[in-house]
Order: sequence, then structure tokens, then C-alpha cells
Amino acid sequence: MPDTIITREKTADIPDLSTLPQDGGSEFNRLVFTSSPYLLQHARNPVDWYPWGNEAFDRALHEDKPVFLSIGYSTCHWCHVMEHESFEDISVATLLNEHYIAIKVDREERPDIDHIYMTVCQAMTGSGGWPLSVFLTPDKLPFFAGTYYPREDRHGRPGFIRILKALHDAWKNERHRVTSIGTELRDRLRAASARNAGALPADMVQLAVRAFTHSYDSVFGGFGNAPKFPMGHTLSFLLRRAHAANDDNLLAICEHTLRRMYDGGIWDHLGGGFCRYSTDRRWLVPHFEKMLYNNALLLMTYAEAWAVTRNVRYEQVCRGIAAYVREYMTDASGVFFSAENADSEGEEGRFYVFTRQEFRSVVGSRYAPMLCEYFGVEEAGNFEHGTNILHIAVDRNEWEQRHGLTPELADSILAAALSALKDARAKRVHPSLDDKILTSWNGLMIAGLAMAGRILRDDEMLQSAVRAADTLLGHMITHDRRLLHRLRGNDAGISGFLEDYTFLIWGLIELHQATLELRYLEQAVMLAEHMLLSFEDDDSRALRFSARDGEALIADTIDLHDGAIPSGNGAAAYVLVRLARITGRVEFEQRAEDILKSAASSISAYPTGSAVFLMALDLMEGESVDLVLSGGQIGEFLSVLDSTWNPRMHVLHRPEGEEAERLARIAPFTAALVPKDGKTTAYVCRNFACDQPVMTAAELRASLAL
Repeated sequence: MPDTIITREKTADIPDLSTLPQDGGSEFNRLVFTSSPYLLQHARNPVDWYPWGNEAFDRALHEDKPVFLSIGYSTCHWCHVMEHESFEDISVATLLNEHYIAIKVDREERPDIDHIYMTVCQAMTGSGGWPLSVFLTPDKLPFFAGTYYPREDRHGRPGFIRILKALHDAWKNERHRVTSIGTELRDRLRAASARNAGALPADMVQLAVRAFTHSYDSVFGGFGNAPKFPMGHTLSFLLRRAHAANDDNLLAICEHTLRRMYDGGIWDHLGGGFCRYSTDRRWLVPHFEKMLYNNALLLMTYAEAWAVTRNVRYEQVCRGIAAYVREYMTDASGVFFSAENADSEGEEGRFYVFTRQEFRSVVGSRYAPMLCEYFGVEEAGNFEHGTNILHIAVDRNEWEQRHGLTPELADSILAAALSALKDARAKRVHPSLDDKILTSWNGLMIAGLAMAGRILRDDEMLQSAVRAADTLLGHMITHDRRLLHRLRGNDAGISGFLEDYTFLIWGLIELHQATLELRYLEQAVMLAEHMLLSFEDDDSRALRFSARDGEALIADTIDLHDGAIPSGNGAAAYVLVRLARITGRVEFEQRAEDILKSAASSISAYPTGSAVFLMALDLMEGESVDLVLSGGQIGEFLSVLDSTWNPRMHVLHRPEGEEAERLARIAPFTAALVPKDGKTTAYVCRNFACDQPVMTAAELRASLAL
């Protein structure tokens, strides 16, 4: 939690709800009764918004009106633009209220709804994005879709008013055409969700590596052209392959990308943390919103990069992400908020940028020229309105030589400048905070903090992961062992989606590996068992986006491709393989194989969108090492592992007594792995078969070939 008071961009002031009528009254609409920060931002719009639910669709059916569905999220810049231009405008609101039933959805609260209608938008227009604007029949069938629309026609783009009038006319006069479009799209969605089991090529991992290498940007790092997303899970897969295959070229691709991202404006050089993506090829101009999931995935990636290379810069990035999350994104109970906005005081990025004059006045005249050079601060600016995005614009060694600086003096000058700039920036109005707690994203951050804490031997990171996990396990699991998706204040709700289960299981596995506390492994196994029962698709044996007993939408969806976050099925395959190796329960690996077979055609067609599937496949195909430490005093054995990193290795601690019995219930093979002669004993197991036990650290080091 921050030590100083932060002045944040003002968000919606909510009155005493008990004083308001059911429709929100004259000042508010129905969104005032919701918990989503995004929906609450629209609670004072003159649009008669409804949250998603039966009430809105029943009214649409009763009044024979189409539905306007607007999907976005609280830190979305263009969502704010469309709100200011259209949803706050009386004439637009009058059109909407007269001819449509308007529904607002927070995509982060309801990723299931977003997933379906984003697929529709991409099918109809060839692209997607947010705000997502979809027009539906009262039975939820889409017939028109797009993203942001200006209020009036602009630059060849139809205005929102024109669209509202045209679609109202079509609804009244071409009803058959409208409904036939919706029926066809629904049928296409349902057909697309059907999966037939297939086989992956024997060299799928190598084919995928070649696909990534082919799309690699050798100049600026990353993959493809602008916009560029810092896909942590992609880089983690490639790092693991580079390490396993001793592939220096692949490692160089990863390191070049990691360095360019850190040097760029996408990294906050003052406050830590990565922005969501770069709008340009160079990683210079970010979309300034900061997302929890993004930083969680990158925390894991940079921790793994440090483990492979011992490059101190990667350690600094890890500590910078952890410090940022601790200072700005952590609730008093230890769980993590969702995001910080891109905008403040009406401008995107205003909080983050400096004019050259502002920069010089903060850092002082003595070192200002060399610091302007270092951070790429230009008189004309490198961003909008003559402002500058700070980034590392020079080669550090060349810069030191040019100015006659020793590394120690350079460190001192840079540290003083960064501290002064951060203090100056702290006086500004901070972007608004989306303070809802999502189980899925928290699971990823728990995984990141636990992994980085273990690799870097950082107890503060580990304790942050422990606090968050304990809070989630205490508040987000129901009496019948179901996960909930969202917590805000005391309001926990929305049935968990596949990503909630897979990402929290991922976090619990990493936390177990970092602490060796059995309770985290027990919870991971329990959640995995429930996930397999609740989300299995009967036809394909892949896992559905939503649970079987969840809300029925126009189609069931199966999530197979990674986007900014890993796909639910990819993450499921990955955590199930890991649980199989840790517990010895082959049924988990068999289910992972089923999921991979169901996704085979998708992985083969789009390997660069399947990184976490590929991590699962790589783990299955390579030799796994499972180390069981049996007995009480295990410190000497753990010290052997400090000098190595093996993502295919898992460690179990089998103490004596009741906990050994608990462990045997979820990992039956451990029952026979008892201490020899009353001394702590290490059992090294490879691919479900254990070697002879070893009794000393030296023997363990030899057994692991370290």
C-alpha cells in the first residue's frame, strides 16, 4: 500500500441507494445499482441503461424493440471518448431511449458475453476492439456490430446517430432480413464451437518455434508490426525452449525483446509496471492503461529470464513490477485491483509525460542535457502536445563514455533524477483505479509473485502472494466448492469462468512450489477436480468457457487461442500436466491430452496464438523431474536447487505424521517414500518412476546432474 496520499482522477459519486427508485430516478439510471466501476461511470448518462439481465430483454420483447449492447471496460480510452461524445449527449440518448433498449456490460466482469459478441464483430467486420457496439434482437441474436463510432459522420466513418436511425428503419421495415442475419450468425457460432479430436504433428513444438522466429522483428524485438503487445506467455514458452534446447539464437530473440520492451515507453521508468501495449513498432508510445494480468505474466517472464541469464536488469524489472503492484494495486486485504486508467484530467497519458522544460526544471540544470539525451526528451516532444514519453534512448555504455561517467556515477545521477521525477509526478492527478478484484487476474499475479519470489529469494514477494491467495480462498470459494469471479468491497459474485479456475490453480501451484505448504496443493487439486466436472464439453472433451450450469447464451464457446491473456483451455492443459507430475495422478495428464487433441487443428493452424498449449505439450514431451523430500529438515536439499532452474522440475515435501497422510490422499505415490533410517531423504522421480533415494546434498546434486 502507498505511504503517501494519492490524488486520483475522480470517479462516480454514488448516493445512498436506498433513497433511489428502481430505475435510478431523475439523476441516475439503473447502472447506479451495480458494482462494476465501468458501469458506474455511466450511471449518470441520460441513456436509460440496463445491466445485462432478463429485465432488459423482457422489456425489449414486450415493447418490440432491438437491443443496443455496449461492451467496454473502465480503463478503455475510446470507451470514454464514445461516452462523452454520444452517451452523455441528450439527442443521442433520446434516440436510444425511444427506439432501443440499451445494455451496458463490463467485459472484465462478463468475459463470456464479450467473447461471443466480439467473435460476431470480427466475423462481420474483420476486426474488433472496444468499445464493442452490437445490435441484438430481443432473443439476443446479433444483426449489426462494430466498435467505436463518432457521434456524427467523420473521416468516412458513419456516425452513431446515422447508424441508430438506419437500424431503427431496418427493424421496422426489414424485420425478416434483420432476424435472418441474427439466425445465421448464431448458427455459425454454434458450428464454430464444435470440435473434432485430432493429432498434432510430432514436431509441433519445433514448428511453433519456427513460426515465432519467422514473425520476429529483428530491429525492435517482439513479433509482427504495430500495435505490439508484450505477450509474457509467448516469451516464457520461447525462453523454456531456448533453455531446454541450449538454443543461443532463440535466447537472443527473447533477450532482445525483453530489453527493448524495458527500454521503451511501455515500461514506466518512474513508477514501475508495464502499460498494456505499444501503439508503435518501437515500443515507444504505449496505450497508457496498466493491467494486472499483463504485469503478472511479464513478472513470470522476467523472473525466468533472470533464472536463465542472471542478468541484473531482469531482476530490476521484477522488483519494479512487484513494487508497483504493492504500492498502487494492492487492496488492504492483500488482493489485487484490476487496472489503472490511461486517461487523467481528460487526456490520455497526461499523468506520465513531461515537456522538455518540465523535465529540466525537475532534474536540475547541471545534468539536464545528458539526462535529456538518456531519456529521449526532445524540445518538440515525442508524443502529443509537445510532451515526452520517457524511455532509454541511448546505449548505456556509449552514453557513459561520451560523458566521461563511471558506472557508479551514472547510477547515482540516474537514481537521483528518477527519484526527483517520480516525486514531481506524484503531485499530479493520478489516473483512476478500477478497484474490482478478479479471481482470474489475481491468480496470475499470485503465480508471478510466487515464482519471482522463489527464484529471486524475495520473502516480500512471497508474502504478497500468500496474502492474496489466502484472501481469495477465504472469500471466493462457495460452500459447494465453486469459484466466484468478482469481488468489490463486500460484494462477491458472478459464477467463475474457466479462466478463474485455471489461473488460480496456476497461482496455487506456483505458491506451493515456493512455500511447499501442502494446503495450496490441496486447493489446486480440489479446484481442478471441480473444473473438470463442471466445464467439460461432452462432444469434444475440451473445456467450455462457462460452466455447464452457467447462464445460457446464444452459443457455447470453447476458448482455444491466446490473446493478451492465455486461453482457458491452454492454461487448463498446462496446469493439469503440472498437477499430474506433482501428484502422480495420470488421469490429470490424460485429460490434458484430451484437451490438446481437441485443439490440435487450432494449434497447428495458429501456433503463435497457442503458447500456453505449447508449454503444456513441451512439458509432456520432455523429461520431467519430480523431487520428493521426505522428512523434517530439508534446508540442505533445497539449497542444492538454488543454483539451477528447471521448469520441468517440481518439488514435494513429505513431512512425517498427519501431513504425510494428507499428502498421500492427493499424491498416492508418496506414501511409500518414507525417510530412510530416520533421516531426511530425497527421492528423484523421472516420468513417474523414482530413482534410489539419496541422503546428502552432494548425492542429490549428482543425481540431478548439477
